[in-house]
Amino acid sequence: MTSVSSPPRTIRIGSRKSQLALVQTYWVREQLQKSYPDINFEVHTMSTQGDKILDVALAKIGDKGLFTKELELGMIEKSIDFAVHSLKDLPTNLPEGLALAAITERENPADAVVFHEQYKGQTLETLPAGAVIGTSSLRRLAQLRHKFPHFTFKDVRGNLNTRMAKLDAGEYDALILAVAGLERLEMSDRIHQILPPDISLHAVGQGALGIECRADDAELITILKAIQHPQTRDRCLAERSFLRSLEGGCQVPIGVNTEINGDNLTLTGIVASVDGQKLVKDTVTGLAKDAEQLGTQLANTLRQQGATEILEEIFTEIKRGS
Repeated sequence: MTSVSSPPRTIRIGSRKSQLALVQTYWVREQLQKSYPDINFEVHTMSTQGDKILDVALAKIGDKGLFTKELELGMIEKSIDFAVHSLKDLPTNLPEGLALAAITERENPADAVVFHEQYKGQTLETLPAGAVIGTSSLRRLAQLRHKFPHFTFKDVRGNLNTRMAKLDAGEYDALILAVAGLERLEMSDRIHQILPPDISLHAVGQGALGIECRADDAELITILKAIQHPQTRDRCLAERSFLRSLEGGCQVPIGVNTEINGDNLTLTGIVASVDGQKLVKDTVTGLAKDAEQLGTQLANTLRQQGATEILEEIFTEIKRGS
């Protein structure tokens, strides 16, 4: 009697439709396919609220799941099995029944400056007063206003190609974007300046991909661990714990920087007012295995220094403007 082998499992991957999201998703599929050549990985795309609302500043929409909710609903309803997110877009509190199964190796998490052609070869330090800087991030806005109060800041939305087209058309003198996104889209040649941490601490999870799936799918979680990067996981767990403890969404001026040396992890965090006038910043160091406790510890330290009052003012302002 011949045994009948079961057909290979098909795993459905959820992704946003943007060019960057698809590049990231197909990279994840390629990495998983190397470890599990017998599994069929299918990519399913969908548009999220953040992809559809392009004429309103992100902070004014006021929803922490702007780029993730539709994908999460797909997992809960079992139309997809897991989703690939830019980790910085994934809220720190996940819906019941879902879990963060893996975090991939981080690309450079720093912010980059892309200048209009007329300012090529310059830096932010040498731009003239009144230069128009485009960013959709309150975190970048607050830190840059603190360092460069003489610039004019203007919101910019749309995918990376749309933003670049607006820059090239002269609507902006410079854009602030993520190094990782530019590199993944093979646009590294457009990077003119990479901002050091003393100018701009990066977003929580920036440069890493977060893989989210149903918490009860033990087989899939085991499969996804093949692309987990332990050091990036520890760094990002510390950052996400810091953000969660401050009750801040991705549209709040909270920045971080993390480093791992041996068994130790160092986490620096900042909370700033949108106008850049108020700013609290501190650093903690401890064992990487205690990453989440370190995030909570740093959040409590910044609360003692005035972070709570800064965040309350921001939330009040966002509500007033919505």
